[in-house]
Amino acid sequence: MTIKEAQETVDQWINSTGIRYFNELTNTAILMEEVGEVARIMARKYGEQSFKKSDEEVNLADEMADVMFVLICLANQTGIDLTEALAQNLQKKSIRDADRHKNNQKLR
Repeated sequence: MTIKEAQETVDQWINSTGIRYFNELTNTAILMEEVGEVARIMARKYGEQSFKKSDEEVNLADEMADVMFVLICLANQTGIDLTEALAQNLQKKSIRDADRHKNNQKLR
């Protein structure tokens, strides 16, 4: 699935099953909540925190998909083409960071 297809699929789902988009502020808060769930798993799986009994059935892929879903909702609501935005962002990073990481002693 391309990013464009994902944006279209989410829009179709929202307008049929989801009834309508939550407003942008609500979706921003939901995005923060979902990112927090990813952070919680990362801190326990790859960091130094231990899992609680209630954390045993976590699914990192599903939580990352939740983040993508809400981010796509926000993009759709605000008229952002994520394919174009990502392409422009990668171009910006390629110019800005052309030598930055190569010259970073911490990455050696």
